[in-house]
Amino acid sequence: MPIALITGCSSGIGRALADTFKQAGYEVWATARKAEDVAALTSAGFRARQLDVNDPQALQHLSEEIDYAHGGLDVLINNAGYGAMGPLLDGGVEAMRRQFETNVFAVIGVTRALFGLLRRNRGLVVNIGSVSGVLVTPFAGAYCASKAAVHALSDALRLELSPFGIRVMEVQPGAIQSSFASNAGHEAEQLLKPESAWWPMRESIRARARASQDKPTPATEFAKGLLKAAQQSPTPPLVRLGNGSRALPWLASWLPTRLLDKVLKKKFGLDRDL
Repeated sequence: MPIALITGCSSGIGRALADTFKQAGYEVWATARKAEDVAALTSAGFRARQLDVNDPQALQHLSEEIDYAHGGLDVLINNAGYGAMGPLLDGGVEAMRRQFETNVFAVIGVTRALFGLLRRNRGLVVNIGSVSGVLVTPFAGAYCASKAAVHALSDALRLELSPFGIRVMEVQPGAIQSSFASNAGHEAEQLLKPESAWWPMRESIRARARASQDKPTPATEFAKGLLKAAQQSPTPPLVRLGNGSRALPWLASWLPTRLLDKVLKKKFGLDRDL
């Protein structure tokens, strides 16, 4: 039975991936930060573990536990993450640092901790990026930057891990039905203060936080598409799934920058002086 470890399985994409891989015959180690989510995952038949992806000691312990149980790992899906929303200068360096710790640094931390197990089984690393790393929008700069970094790291890892038989696949979702928007909205509300220079645009900031739920693709459909791609040979280096996952990168590639700026400024209320 192949072994898969998936981070961020409390709901949405992560939970759908855990269900889909389990149904496909994998033994799924599913992680989440909150104890109540771990309990729900355990009840559903997963090898559920509480995990902060930024905790090196917890990662080491998890690696040792999987090593003892199986001696190797076939699939690692780096899914844990969140979306920091709001003007870049309102969030400042601290908001950017928190965003990168979870969305970027943890990708390396988790993969490094499990490298030996993946090498033993000549496994697959799947990094969940986003089309937001390709088409950058206002009021999501930290999130977009983090996903652009995931894209660059995935390219580098794909090359660096190839001598060890480890494959790397990046997945760039479009709009996927999940709790991402509500969590992003919560993040945005933390920064929305009357003293902000962007306070007059607060509804546009809220709209950006909700954008991931614009005609979203069901998470179960996304998970099935990812599983299919993961089982292909050769493994595709980049997969785009979900509503907008192809159209938005196309716009970013083909629209002149000035025209794209004009479109985005109008959409997000940035086409007027304050």
